[in-house]
Amino acid sequence: MYELIKQDGSARRGRLHTVHGVIETPVFMNVGTVAAIKGAVSTTDLKEIGTQVELSNTYHLHVRPGDEIVRKLGGLHRFMAWDRPILTDSGGFQVFSLAGLRKIREEGVYFNSHIDGRKIFMGPEESMQIQSNLASTIAMAFDECPSSKAGRDYIQASVDRTARWLARCKAKMEELNEREDTINRQQLLFGINQGAVYEDIRIQHAQQITELDLDGYAIGGLAVGESHEEMYRIIEAVVLHLPLTKPIYLMGVGTPANILEAVERGVDFFDCVYPSRNGRHGHVYTKYGKLNLFNAKYELDERPIEEGCGCPACRTYSRAYIRHLLKAKEMLGMRLCVLHNLYYYNKLMEKIRSAIEEGRYSEFKRDTLRMMEENQDN
Repeated sequence: MYELIKQDGSARRGRLHTVHGVIETPVFMNVGTVAAIKGAVSTTDLKEIGTQVELSNTYHLHVRPGDEIVRKLGGLHRFMAWDRPILTDSGGFQVFSLAGLRKIREEGVYFNSHIDGRKIFMGPEESMQIQSNLASTIAMAFDECPSSKAGRDYIQASVDRTARWLARCKAKMEELNEREDTINRQQLLFGINQGAVYEDIRIQHAQQITELDLDGYAIGGLAVGESHEEMYRIIEAVVLHLPLTKPIYLMGVGTPANILEAVERGVDFFDCVYPSRNGRHGHVYTKYGKLNLFNAKYELDERPIEEGCGCPACRTYSRAYIRHLLKAKEMLGMRLCVLHNLYYYNKLMEKIRSAIEEGRYSEFKRDTLRMMEENQDN
């Protein structure tokens, strides 16, 4: 159940009640594609840095170690020793990202595994079965994420097929949640809005999926090549046609600036690999913008990554030391940067929630963006 606590303009402060605990929104989900955050970050680390939701990927876990194995081990929560909510992406994004290894048909998608080349078929029913085996808190509907550069006719046909797939996902999820042997019989289902940068297709699809009365709704197919201005325009158009009584998730987005802008337009859930990926390359986020710790100017810098930050890296280590670790290719350097970045994102969401509660979100967004832009270090 989603509880809307406060609105400040279109920005929303909410609370999603799940079988694995309450999610305070807006929220950033920390991405652990294969049931682990890249950068040697454990689930005990995730708790220490304030993570509410971990995100894993259906396709990748189906390929390795196999969703049946995870099921036999008690589901994803037991498997990775995490007792808070987990969202599983449906595998639909791999329809986009593995374009050279797949064929799309009405029944579903035929893949060649990116690991060993073996043939895989995944359709709506298969995706729901895999996610049920994983026993995640929130399952995502199976969809196609078309390129933002695709032509209108292709986008329309793709969205129509995604709508048909969603109805099949819902029916299969209802069936699975009725089974006595299902690990998580209270698994939630979020549908996904598609339509590239065509507002009318997006709006029609949003109205169509809203009729299915799902547990939440996602906006997919953005941050895949279109401009930020196009992305914000589509978010504004779509949110108006999704129910206020359900959480809205912007998939795969993004930078701190993207998140601040999308919250102002009514988005509740976010995920992105940026904090962990950038951290592994020595790029760290601060309220003064992003720092590149490989820069020579940090060689003798005894300050933490950010003064006053409470993350495990900043409480103990200097920029100079972390830079040394990165230059020496020591895993600890990557780990500390990833921990800092995820902590930064989680704390940013806390500040966003407080600003909405206090009715000062517009001012908070403006001041936060100004501080980041004025001090950016590339």
